[in-house]
Parts: sequence; structure tokens; C-alpha cells
Amino acid sequence: MQTSKKTLSARRVGAVAAVATASLLLAACTPGSQGGATTGDATAGSITWWGWTPDAINAEKLIAAFNEEYPDIEVEFVSKPIDSYDSVLSPAITSSDGPDVFNVAPGSANGGVDTFGPGAIDLTPAVEEALGPDWSSKVSELGISGLTVDDKLVGLSAGAVYSGNLWINQGIFEKYDLEPPTDLASWKEVCDTLEAAGEGCFVQGAGQWAFDMDTFEAIVENIEPGLYQKATVGEASFTEGDSGQKFTQAMETWKSLFDEGIMQEGAVGLQQYPDANNEFMQGKYAMIMMGSWYTQYAVKDSMVTAMEAAGVSDPEPITLVPVDFPDLAGTGNVGNMFGDADYGLAVSGRSDNQAAATTFVTWLATSQAGQQSVADTLNNIPALAGITPDWDQIDLVDPEAQADVLSAYTETAAASTQPRFATVSAELNTAFRDALVGVAGGDTSIPDALQTLQGVAAAE
Repeated sequence: MQTSKKTLSARRVGAVAAVATASLLLAACTPGSQGGATTGDATAGSITWWGWTPDAINAEKLIAAFNEEYPDIEVEFVSKPIDSYDSVLSPAITSSDGPDVFNVAPGSANGGVDTFGPGAIDLTPAVEEALGPDWSSKVSELGISGLTVDDKLVGLSAGAVYSGNLWINQGIFEKYDLEPPTDLASWKEVCDTLEAAGEGCFVQGAGQWAFDMDTFEAIVENIEPGLYQKATVGEASFTEGDSGQKFTQAMETWKSLFDEGIMQEGAVGLQQYPDANNEFMQGKYAMIMMGSWYTQYAVKDSMVTAMEAAGVSDPEPITLVPVDFPDLAGTGNVGNMFGDADYGLAVSGRSDNQAAATTFVTWLATSQAGQQSVADTLNNIPALAGITPDWDQIDLVDPEAQADVLSAYTETAAASTQPRFATVSAELNTAFRDALVGVAGGDTSIPDALQTLQGVAAAE
């Protein structure tokens, strides 16, 4: 059953209103929000952690590793849906019954630091104590700039995620003796072959615009690396001159994915999570647009758990492999990725257990053991310099097919400097939503879509 645009709009308005109300309340109702941890025992107690990520199985692994060092701090992870995270977190962190630790994110993504920063304590003293006065040189810059508001470090980054590539079901490609697509023509050929055999080709929940933005940014990166980021901060135009022509080309390419049948029928009516993700995990499609966070499903138990969550009984784990986004513009600019801190771990200013909560988030984000645990889940590229996955200790679904590819992939992602959402304001995020969904569905012309983007960017 599809949800109407009117219903979706009403939900969005309600969520925005809830967040706006919470922002006003947070500024006045968060004791300790500007200082360090002031309440509770630093080595004992019970804390709750709310987030849309990581998956429960990986959260359990991280907590278990933490408890090896801090057995007297009990951590409960409470997973919240990504599409309703802001609306449920807003009232929770104005209450003493809310979480002790909660996820925040850079820019205009869910859990945005600008919105929820007032409800968190400043973690600068904690990270300085853990890593020393030169702490900023020891962790990813993405995790600092994206999670700092008015010189306040709202959250500590456990690691970053990057997008800009496709993931394929290696088993389906091998079954039909296919190679991953390298351009639009070969993408169409792969889809034609799979569809003729009764298989789904590529799936995307184009109704969840954050992932539309990923695909569009990948297209722009293919046309001219860095142009997307420049336009989001007003250093290039969406409509005028050479950059305007390139954004027109990018929008035409985005539209062609729907017109040429690369996007599955009804894509705009689906969400990436859970809809597209579930269909891919069920083995119904050979390709999906996801980022580095999908690496976690190369691990056997994580893949099995994900497939079971998608409704597969007694699953045979899928062999996932990352591939470059196809060279749709014919420029040769492929393999480019863009990312942000996946999430920051914030400590609530209303928590009675700030000391224990700070111990947990600092351990996870700054210690060698914590960051190795993060690396080995393959959910994030670690924030602490020098930490890489211990591939020999990771139980991959198919090490021969995956190990070398994934090792190179994580190195490429970690070297990326292009942001994903960090430079996109809430207003521009909304403009992207309307532009991309409107162009995809034929309700908005490309010139009008780009003019809307430019109007918002110029006003900022």
C-alpha cells in the first residue's frame, strides 16, 4: 500500500514542528549542557543509548567489547527507526526519562547537531583527557567539524560512512555470467539480461530522498569531482555558466535512470529503508545504491541477521561486493566517494549518569580497543587514525571474493575528502527532496528544479 504525498507532507510538517519545539525547550532545560560530565559514577551504573545505527547485532558486539574493560557499566542500546528518529528523540531528551547517550549527525541528516546540540554536554574536556591537547590531530577531521556547533563538541564520532558506489549480489552476477556495469549502456544491458531471466536488476527507494541525494551526488562527481560540494556552499551555481550546464546534465542523467528502466517500477513510492533494503536482502535484486555502512553485511552473522530481518527464513548468506558507480557521463571520473561522520555519540544534559555515559562514548570513539571494535564490525571507517579492520579475524561470507576488494574499498573511502550531508542545510535538503523526486516523477521541469536549488543556496 502506497502512502499518499499528502500524508507524507503532514508527517514531515509534524516532525519539523516537534523538532522546532524541542529546540526551544532544550536551550532552557538542559543542565550541564555546556560543561563536562558532572553526574554519577564514571565506572559503574546503567545507561541507555538511542540511535538509528548500528544494527542491533553490531551494537551488542561493541557493548560486549566495552564491558571487557568496564564490566560495571551496563549499556542498553535502543534502536530507533531512521525516518522517525528526530520526532521521537525531541521530547525524550527534554525529559529525565530520556536516553543517557544518543546519536547525532552532521548537517541536515537525521539527528542533526544543530537541532539536538543544546541537549548535549560539551565533550571537548573528555576527549582532551583521553587523547591529550593535540587530540584533534589524532582523529578524523570529519568527526570534529561535522559534530561541532559554536565551538561545542556535541558528539564523539565512532567513525565515518561514505557513499558513491553500488553494491552487487555476486551470486546473481555469477549465475548469469555478468560483469558489473561500467556505463549507462552496459547498465541497461545487465538489466535487460536479468529482467529477461525474471530477476530484479537495480533497486532504490527513491521516496527516501537522502539516498536520492547520494545517487545525484555520485552523478555530479562523475561529471566534475567537487562541483556538488561547491554548489551547496555557494561557490558554484546550479543554473548559470559552465556549472549550470553540468547540473543540467546531472539532472538529465538522474531522470534517465527512471526513463531507461534502471530504476525499478514504482521506485518513488518506496523507501530505501526498509523497502529497498529488504528486497535486496531477499535476493530479489542484483544491485543497490548503498554506501560503506553496507560493508557490515559482508560479515556472515550480520548478513544472516539482516536477511532474517527482511523476512528470509533459513537464509543462505548473500555475497556482497562493492563496485564503482558507472561512468554515466563518460568522463572517466569513477571511484569517487563522499562521506561524513556516521553518527556522533552525545551525552544528554539531562542524564543522571553523565560520567558513566561519557566513559562509554569516550572509550568507543577514542580508545584503541574501542575503535578496533568499530573497525571489525565493518559498519564504519574508524575515527581514530591508524585503525583498520583485522581481516583475519572477520568471518566474511566469501573471503576469496570479498577480502581484497573490501580492503581496497575501505582504504579508498577513508581517503575521501568530499562531504555527504555536512554542507547541506535543512532548507537545501528540502529543496533537493522536492527537486529530485519532482524531476523523477515528471512533476517538475529540470530548469525549475535547478532554479529552486539555486534560490535556496543563494539565500544562504
